[in-house]
Amino acid sequence: MTVDSGARPSLTVSGRPMSSPLQDVRALSRQMVGHFVENVIPCGTLPGDAISGDVTTITRVCLEFAVSMLDGRDIPAKLQRLQDAAAGWAREGVPIDTIHHSIHEGFKIGFDLVVSSATIKDYTNLVDGAKMVLEMLDQITSAISVAYVRELRAVVSEHHTAVHTLTSALLGGHSTSTMARECGIAIADSYAVIAVAIPPHRDERNPAVDGQVVARRKLRRVQAELATRCGNGALSLLSVDGGTILIPSTLLEQVALDGLITDLSRAAQVGITATMVEATPKQIPDAADQAHELLDMVQRLEAVAGLYRFDELALEYQLTRPGPGREYLGSLLDPLDEHPELLETLQRHIANNLNRQRTARVLHVHTNTVDYRLKRIGQLTGFDPSQPSGLWYLRSALVARSYRTS
Repeated sequence: MTVDSGARPSLTVSGRPMSSPLQDVRALSRQMVGHFVENVIPCGTLPGDAISGDVTTITRVCLEFAVSMLDGRDIPAKLQRLQDAAAGWAREGVPIDTIHHSIHEGFKIGFDLVVSSATIKDYTNLVDGAKMVLEMLDQITSAISVAYVRELRAVVSEHHTAVHTLTSALLGGHSTSTMARECGIAIADSYAVIAVAIPPHRDERNPAVDGQVVARRKLRRVQAELATRCGNGALSLLSVDGGTILIPSTLLEQVALDGLITDLSRAAQVGITATMVEATPKQIPDAADQAHELLDMVQRLEAVAGLYRFDELALEYQLTRPGPGREYLGSLLDPLDEHPELLETLQRHIANNLNRQRTARVLHVHTNTVDYRLKRIGQLTGFDPSQPSGLWYLRSALVARSYRTS
């Protein structure tokens, strides 16, 4: 950070240098740190070695910087020491609001000492001194903030890289024990393996804006919400259109998965569809394949957004396996080939959990039209969608049909 090192006049109070009450920086820094511990609540939670070491040292550096400026001297090296300390605090997780609050508390103490002997004759110098205090605070807080944020970004980047590496290893079925130690991330006994589909945001297709920027912002919002809900516990490999999330089983009670997907959808501003399979670390590669197969099936059925578990889709999943049964079931809807509006109505009706009103709204028709089309489907296929057995065959036929030509 560049600091103006040009000469400036020394300020006085009652005929003495304004910096006089601050000259014994060692004793005053210890006094200030004691005040921080007693009155700045977050400081009281810092480790003892941080209080006696870094905090005391940096308080002394701030005092030396203040004395230098009040005496008409700038010392850029002092700011560099503050930046180095701020980088260390960022890496150690010391909250930045604690740092800034402590600095302002220290300045209040120092300013009280400086003006304690002032008289009305010192008015002009006090005004100049107050302006200089603001300049000091500006330089100190700016230097600390820049260094803190820069280092925090580096820490976040390192953690993101570690998460990416470990998640890739788990999904690839590679040995992860050594890697986990190197990454500093513990491997859970079991995970919820979640396959996620994130549809495009409406603005991604808007020719007036940059669709890639919209997509990246959507992904960042999803990642931020995932971090808010799961902390550092969740492992993920996500792109703008979806991916895989691994959530330790120990977090499942704390993180309600259905609510999580709802919150991720809200953050993305689109309806996210997800499927989940539980697995031990060794089972994760197969579980991920299975979860994404389920997700593909759910998308083929055009089901409403939300979370779907394997036990909810076991039957449909089995129907996707190749064989004569799938071919037979897929052929049951052949009579609808010449009536695309009937096939669409059936798909929408099942995707909307048999809600006639919702289906009518999606298709922009009257509910009576939906009823008529469902009746025609029964007449043409021989399976009545208003009856449980007929609906079972029709739903199964939709699943099988979606894979028959793939």
